[in-house]
Amino acid sequence: MPSKFSAKLKELRINMGMTLREFCIRNKIDPGNYSKLERGHFLPPESHDLLEKYATALGLELGSGEWLELFDLAAAERGRIPEDIMSHKDVVDKLPVLFRTMRGKPLSSEQLDQLIEQVRRS
Repeated sequence: MPSKFSAKLKELRINMGMTLREFCIRNKIDPGNYSKLERGHFLPPESHDLLEKYATALGLELGSGEWLELFDLAAAERGRIPEDIMSHKDVVDKLPVLFRTMRGKPLSSEQLDQLIEQVRRS
């Protein structure tokens, strides 16, 4: 079953108006492996360089919302915290408290949405 990451890859490619084979040939990507990635048979790549190659091939602008979303989906699916978040010492120092708090009192979907909105407004 496709993951959010694989569905996003496919959506972006289709929005470019390209078949999988056309996309792969144009960008020198192995079509067999990329097909498996789009169908959710492979986990997202761990390699930042490979993710960059895909993002660039998909026409995403470096640092744009869609660029970051693709990298965030890849990290989340692999059970990782995105590299750019991990580079902020203050944030990293506070993550264990957030994790313990959420473990002790799990947040509902609505509460998570409220927390996200509060962070966005900050």
